[in-house]
Amino acid sequence: MTVLFRLITIFRVFARYRLDQLLPNQPRSWRARLALLPFKLFPTPKMNAGERLRRSCEDLGPVFVKFGQLLSTRPDLVPGDIVLELNHLQDNVAPFDKHLFKALVEKALEAPVETLFASFEEDPLASASIAQVHGAVLKNGQPVVIKIIRPGIEKTIADDMQLLALVARLVEKHTQDGRRLRPVEIVRDYRNTIFDELDLQREASNASQLRRNFATSTSLYIPEIFWDYCRKNILVMERIYGIPVTDIAALEAQQTNMKRLAERGVEIFFTQVFEHNFFHADMHPGNIFVSREHPQLPQYIAVDMAIVGSLTREDQYYLARNLLAMFRRDYLQVAELHIQSGWVPADTHIGELESAIRSVCEPIFEKPLRDISFGHVLLNLFQTARRFNMEVQPQLILLQKTLLNIEGMGRQLYPDLNLWETAHPYLERWIEKRFHPMTLWKELQRYAPEWLEKFPQVPHMVFDSLQQSRELGGVIPELQRLREQLDDNQRNQQRQSRRNVIALLAFSGAAILAWPGLHGTLAPWVGNLSWSELPGSVYLLLGIGAGALLLRK
Repeated sequence: MTVLFRLITIFRVFARYRLDQLLPNQPRSWRARLALLPFKLFPTPKMNAGERLRRSCEDLGPVFVKFGQLLSTRPDLVPGDIVLELNHLQDNVAPFDKHLFKALVEKALEAPVETLFASFEEDPLASASIAQVHGAVLKNGQPVVIKIIRPGIEKTIADDMQLLALVARLVEKHTQDGRRLRPVEIVRDYRNTIFDELDLQREASNASQLRRNFATSTSLYIPEIFWDYCRKNILVMERIYGIPVTDIAALEAQQTNMKRLAERGVEIFFTQVFEHNFFHADMHPGNIFVSREHPQLPQYIAVDMAIVGSLTREDQYYLARNLLAMFRRDYLQVAELHIQSGWVPADTHIGELESAIRSVCEPIFEKPLRDISFGHVLLNLFQTARRFNMEVQPQLILLQKTLLNIEGMGRQLYPDLNLWETAHPYLERWIEKRFHPMTLWKELQRYAPEWLEKFPQVPHMVFDSLQQSRELGGVIPELQRLREQLDDNQRNQQRQSRRNVIALLAFSGAAILAWPGLHGTLAPWVGNLSWSELPGSVYLLLGIGAGALLLRK
């Protein structure tokens, strides 16, 4: 009954905000039309489509808030105006009881709070859809934050995921655009993402990796993780006191170099993607702060590393070359790279793909470079490729969303940010470095132990391959002889069929000539030939003999 009541609640909220109007085309199935009929009893709210979807997620609680955030990461499937509205979803959830929070900490760490921490703040610093955060101080005087997963959230998520999966299947089955929007795939991706976020040890390991990657950097700071206090449902990390990146007034008050700050954001992104191949994939403004130190050489501080991304070496290479080719307006190379990378099928007509890419990109490049959105160019490129059956590349969509966040944040900090001017030389250097002899030497050093370990097996593998080839070589002549025999049989059957037809004609002709009525009719056509006067039985015997002779051959 609980699931039924929850389903009724979801249906009522969807109807109140008339989410049925978000479907591009009305469903054709009578069942779907009947299910959507109650929606028409509600007036259409005076809001745009994106705001209605955002508010419905907020009304339905944490799971739907996170789902709305996930939808905002899929601009390949969701219209741009809705994506912009969903980006405004904030983790503004009512906190759960502070005494329960304390009890959960003590249960996870198996000790009283008073023995674990020098001080503990009972009022939360932040309350999100998945977790809640409180401040504390370790016994050694280190300020920290304690993050705890909301109690009972796993069951809530599991129940809501079942309902979301049901709705997705109905939409995909009974609406015209269901297959194109792929709601089942979106819900499946969301399930994986949200259950990953429930594991705070995973988030802690992500933070540790990022901190190690930027250990010597003056551009990005990652807070320290205190592993002795981390469990699957609890995370303790260094407390930071930076300025929220959206607080422009505070940044300007300390005379922050906004141009340098914006450029450093771009550099951090490309360093994570191409140098480290491990990028923070949830860099929305709520997770980014700016250090109060060295405002002329500003440093970012990042938190909440639950979602990270990485690319294969092939995707790294093809993505970099795609971006450079777009910058040079070499659309043929962009099309070739899409095919070479496997992003579109190998049988794609390269000329048509090149033309489609040109028609999308050329109007954009007529603008000044500082007015061109790098992220939207990439978005348009992927949307165009989808017309040619490009498979959705989750890692590229995640990267694209991160780039859109970084670029949007950079332009907010410094409106004249020229992302191309920053990115182009970086990509050129990366391509050059990738094929530098020193890089190749490092690759050799990295994989040499593995190659040496496998080298003794090489002679055996070569011998086995030769043996298999020899055995296969003995089979091939037999297959060839069998093929020739089959061809001979087929030719014999064809000849026999032709003889059968001719024999049939001989029998038929003899029978016709043996028929007295026709014999008299045909006699004028043969003139005075003596054989035309022969009895019909003679013609019949001659026809039978000719037919038999043909069949014998």
